[in-house]
Amino acid sequence: MQHKEFLSTIERLRRQGTDDAFVEAKACVEELSNDIWESVSSFANTNGGTLMLGLDENNGFSPAQGFDIDRTIDQFVSGIGDGGGEGKLHNAPHYEIERHELDGAQILVIEISELDIRLKPCYMVKRAIQNGSYKRVDDKDIRLSLTEIYEMQNALVPSDADNSVVEEAEESDLEEQIVDDIIAYEIRHDSRAVTGTKDRGERMKRLKITNGKGGVRLAGLLVAGSYPQQFYPKLVVDVTAHPGTEKSLTNNPRFIDRRICEGPLPVVIDDALTAVSRNLRTYSIVDGAGRRDELEIPRDVLREAIANAVVHREYSDFFKGQAVSVDIYADRVVITNPGGLWGGKTKENIADGTSRCRNDGVMRLMSAVPLPDGSGVPAEGEGSGIPLMINEMKSRALKPPVFNPKLDSFTVTLARGGAELAENRRWISSHTTENLNPHEEAILLIARREGTATVSDIHRELGIDSDEVRQTASTLIEKDLLIQNGIDSYRIPSGDAPLSLDDRILAALTHDKPVGASDLEKMTGANIGTIRNHLRSLVTSGKIKPTAPAQSKKRKYVLP
Repeated sequence: MQHKEFLSTIERLRRQGTDDAFVEAKACVEELSNDIWESVSSFANTNGGTLMLGLDENNGFSPAQGFDIDRTIDQFVSGIGDGGGEGKLHNAPHYEIERHELDGAQILVIEISELDIRLKPCYMVKRAIQNGSYKRVDDKDIRLSLTEIYEMQNALVPSDADNSVVEEAEESDLEEQIVDDIIAYEIRHDSRAVTGTKDRGERMKRLKITNGKGGVRLAGLLVAGSYPQQFYPKLVVDVTAHPGTEKSLTNNPRFIDRRICEGPLPVVIDDALTAVSRNLRTYSIVDGAGRRDELEIPRDVLREAIANAVVHREYSDFFKGQAVSVDIYADRVVITNPGGLWGGKTKENIADGTSRCRNDGVMRLMSAVPLPDGSGVPAEGEGSGIPLMINEMKSRALKPPVFNPKLDSFTVTLARGGAELAENRRWISSHTTENLNPHEEAILLIARREGTATVSDIHRELGIDSDEVRQTASTLIEKDLLIQNGIDSYRIPSGDAPLSLDDRILAALTHDKPVGASDLEKMTGANIGTIRNHLRSLVTSGKIKPTAPAQSKKRKYVLP
């Protein structure tokens, strides 16, 4: 940590009046207390962080009187296990020690690195793993739950939960038609799973629907069972529509609509999609001589999010008592499934187009069973689902999905576009009576928002071919809805002034979900170097707050 950054951090702590998710300050006048090791564990298990020892939070983050920096260094090095003998932590993290001066006194700064996923959790030896493992939540060190510890320990371990045999379940508990549809799909696609098989029973065994001894596997029951909830009542999707923007608001009913979606997973997904759709707004688009109605959140995006939740959720015993939840609020739809990301997937690489699935049995069957409406299969298993969701939202000029992986759960938030769509419809209607296709509308809205839209901007936002962008833009120019503004650059003839880059950055940030510079590049369309210059200016002015030191690769930003 550079000294300038150290002083900036002190200034931030004093302004806040408290430490935070990234910094823990302790006076440590006499000795290192156990809560120091709780903080080391929490930083190692979360996103890393900084200890500032010899700093008195109760005295306005001033140097602690009587702090002995050399003694504290010896105690820390010994406690972490580098001074000989047994350390206080199991799976101790990497750390770096620095001395900094503040108001004529020395402060000990210790940078704690996040542990590799293969080594988590870091925990206090004397308290054992269940009582000595922590995570960082704001300025607090919170003990990990049993499910969080389980997810950490099994983040890279292939799960066999969906291949386990369900006690008491029999082949008669399966829907013959669903099983036949799966087998027919495999035969139609020349699958080796059914090559050389002689009868239905052998095929069901090969596909891991059953174990060949009359037992039904969990994957087979979930995908093809008549009523899997007879055995696991909570393996459902709970769709709830709330009257406001939060749960249980004062003077409001607890919910305005609720549907518990049961049955085999393909039916559950279809029922959940119907339940969500009836609580969303629709808007009409004139298309030639006809008209089509579209949901404010694209139907394909909703289906993909719900299908991902049931396919990728955790099915181990720890989680069988938890449902997938879909909460519909006035401004968003939130889909949450039990179980964190698996197989090395992170928030940063979730949209890279590669597939990682802890439930290979469920995934295999869900990629072969048709949806009830015959529109396809619930899961492809090719890693295309997340990019599809992002591109579908972009193609309608809607906010991208927000993914929030936690240790033992995963949440997707889809912003409702009702108000935004209504405003967009009004603006488009005020500019033309032409019938525009979705790409034409989206290009106009991008040009309106940005002031000037380039082919590369539009290609990046909509995910369509550059030549198609140029062709669509030419059509809009012919209709006098767009103006050429240089090579591969366009603007609207007149209209709302574009937002400044500072305003676009501020609009993209929230108080609780950190966003990185590379994310802002995608969200604003501006050059990464330009964005970093604006970020530095916004940090200096106090309009945004960084989440990590300036040199850290994990540095992101939130609103103060």
